[in-house]
Amino acid sequence: QVQLVESGGGSVQAGGSLRLSCAVSVYSYTPYCMGWFRQAPGKEREGVALIYPRGDSTKYVDSVKGRFTISQDNASKTLYLQMNSLKPEDTAMYYCAASLWDCGGLFVRAAFGFWGQGTQVTVSS
Repeated sequence: QVQLVESGGGSVQAGGSLRLSCAVSVYSYTPYCMGWFRQAPGKEREGVALIYPRGDSTKYVDSVKGRFTISQDNASKTLYLQMNSLKPEDTAMYYCAASLWDCGGLFVRAAFGFWGQGTQVTVSS
């Protein structure tokens, strides 16, 4: 089993930065694929960034390329999302997700069996 706990959300002005953290507690297998998803009010949850397999590759949704960076620290078992040049449209609840299987580098929610509780990011103009 995998437990995920996000932190680091908050309120910032447009152009600002935040770093989200996700503490990963692993009791069985090491996640093969991890990612950040977000959900804005009234919208479906969308993928933001992936890191796989076990940290070798990364993938980003087009809207955050060049602004967001996903990384992981295996020693502390922490997943990060560094968010720079934030825009009001980045406002959402951000969720950390983990898959024990090959996610194929795709933002498919059903492929991720473990989710955190979410951390709110609010960007004001």
